[in-house]
Amino acid sequence: MRGADPRVVLGLHRSRHERRLLTGALDLGVTALDTSSNYLGFRSHQILARAAGDLLPKFTLSTKVGYFPGTKGAEHSLDPVRLHAAAEQAARDLGREPDLVFLHNPEHSLREAGPHGREMLAQACTALDDAAVKGVCAAWGVASWTPSSLPSLIDTTAPRPSVLMVRAGLLVGARTLDDVDALTRAWDLSRGEIRGMSPFGGSTSAPVWARIDPRVFLREGGQFSRVQAAFMAAFHLPRVDSLAVSTDEVAHLSELVDALAGEVEERTVQEYRSLLRDRSRSQTA
Repeated sequence: MRGADPRVVLGLHRSRHERRLLTGALDLGVTALDTSSNYLGFRSHQILARAAGDLLPKFTLSTKVGYFPGTKGAEHSLDPVRLHAAAEQAARDLGREPDLVFLHNPEHSLREAGPHGREMLAQACTALDDAAVKGVCAAWGVASWTPSSLPSLIDTTAPRPSVLMVRAGLLVGARTLDDVDALTRAWDLSRGEIRGMSPFGGSTSAPVWARIDPRVFLREGGQFSRVQAAFMAAFHLPRVDSLAVSTDEVAHLSELVDALAGEVEERTVQEYRSLLRDRSRSQTA
């Protein structure tokens, strides 16, 4: 069994929540686990507790609230009462208080909030901060898939998240990277308070990974696979302290843990970001 390494987070999006995956993760030293109230058709918490409730205390556990079952499928809400109740329900269903509860994709509701967006976001943050104060969870954060609308809506008098979770990796565009930088400044977050997700854009078997060679981002890149190199580059696009990766395969998780020995060439990352910005400007010119 390897020593714990907090840089890799086992995500359960699209996962079957099998016990063997969790035991395999622990053997690899992966002791951070991330899920959401709406995963597996809003059954993730119950299934996780039933399949591996005895293992959950061994993990640093994060989940997300913001999506709710509706008459026409999932619906999103920033209603503070619903968010607080969802955090309480998560703790009951999991059989333990989460270490971290994320406000899940607040931009979903903020798109149509108009002039009330700043107030809505502040109230939602206050609701989760209140849940943490009351011991429903140890801390709270914000997870955003498309953060472009958020920087202009930050109320600096409202509670500040402990962690920001955003997309990371070579497939993230220049605008998203800049938006994350703006959010980081607005909330005065350090790199240790930023978590990345979806470093492969959803799949390591996507055609793009056969067409590019991310090993150019690593020193001595020839010692690593393309998947490993893409994973390590994602720690710098944007700068994050940990990466959540969804998988059902222990072998894939092991490959990523082994990649942590790689060293990223910072100059190459900066050159890549400059190329992304230049391309973005040319497309909008």
